[in-house]
Formats: sequence, structure tokens, C-alpha cells
Amino acid sequence: MKQLCNEHIKESLDLVRNLIILADEGERDSRDDGCRLLYGVIRDCAYKIKNEAERERNAHEANNKWD
Repeated sequence: MKQLCNEHIKESLDLVRNLIILADEGERDSRDDGCRLLYGVIRDCAYKIKNEAERERNAHEANNKWD
């Protein structure tokens, strides 16, 4: 169980990296305000997920539940 939870946290952090890359590339290539807004929302959500995933990883580390 401990290992699966940690794997999900690691996968969440990988997803965040991909979302930030998508937002950066999408914003760079966007041609209108609607697209820029979309990529801003994606980036904002990615950072919120990142903060929660890191908080959970830190809690697991503090409780010796991290691999």
C-alpha cells in the first residue's frame, strides 16, 4: 500500500511537469487571448497540483512512509 501511494504521488509530479511544458509551449504558439487564457489556467492548476503533491510527499517522508 505504501509503495502504491508513493507511486501515485510520483506520477502526479510527472503529470505536473508535462502540464507546465504544455502550458509553456501552448502559450508560446497561441494566437489569441482565448488560447492564452486556457494555457494560463493549465499552468495555474499544474502549480496547485504540484504544491499538494509535494506537501503529501513531505508528509510521507516525515513519517518514514516514503521509499
